Amino acid sequence: MLESVSCTVNGLETSVTAGPDVSLLSVLREQLDLTGPKIGCAEGSCGACTVLVDGELVRACVTPLAAIAGRHVLTIEGLALDQQLHPLQRAFLDTVAFQCGYCTPGMIMAATALLSHHPDPDQDMIVRFMQGNICRCGMYARIVRAIRQAAAELRAGKGVGDEP
Repeated sequence: MLESVSCTVNGLETSVTAGPDVSLLSVLREQLDLTGPKIGCAEGSCGACTVLVDGELVRACVTPLAAIAGRHVLTIEGLALDQQLHPLQRAFLDTVAFQCGYCTPGMIMAATALLSHHPDPDQDMIVRFMQGNICRCGMYARIVRAIRQAAAELRAGKGVGDEP
């Protein structure tokens, strides 16, 4: 039996219809053409599918569509504002905190959640928080560097749309 769910995705109100067991990840990728959240382990363990729901980190692969009814979903596609990269996106580019890039959207979304709760995290906090996101290329040192750079920019008042 199909169900219709209304929610806000990347600032746009939308309504999607799917079976009750369909994951948020499937709806984002297959119905809304938002391919930033990646298909990884399909068990909520690797972090490739990380999105924010009402500002909180969520694994889209294990989140049923019904769980987002009336809520706000933010994917990597909605992080930039007016065609300007978010400081985390810029920092990942500046520090080359990726190799294949498959994990990068999930890493950036997890880091967004971290910085929203802890604007000045130390290296240990970043490492602990990001443990749920796997980078098979092993770019962890650069990822930590990117998060620290973005945190400093955000604390200095350089937000989305500002020049680095």
